[in-house]
Amino acid sequence: MTDKLVYDFCDIHIYDHYMIVTMKAGVNITANYNEVLINVANTYFVNQPFVYITHRVNSYSVDPAIYKETSRIKNLVGFCVVSKNYMAKSAAQIEKLFFDKPFEIFDELEEAIAWSKRLMV
Repeated sequence: MTDKLVYDFCDIHIYDHYMIVTMKAGVNITANYNEVLINVANTYFVNQPFVYITHRVNSYSVDPAIYKETSRIKNLVGFCVVSKNYMAKSAAQIEKLFFDKPFEIFDELEEAIAWSKRLMV
């Protein structure tokens, strides 16, 4: 791990080729929050491919429209959701429709990390 960032709406752990984002309970992720996440990606992964892993341990909502903007991050090679919660997985299936890059859903964080490493090859 290279860094941990704490915001009022999420915690972010930065690694060599991926970041793990854990949103706080009850947050509604909108364009404003997404802009912060994009800035973090642009700061830590300059000209370097990376995967965005969202670890959904808390209940929160996401405006699916933000995925169009997130898809435009040139060095973002994949996005995945980690959750064992049926509702979170169902929401992720809908969100996946708005994303133009590889998007997977996993039960375990280790599965997501392994997938992110495969995308780097």
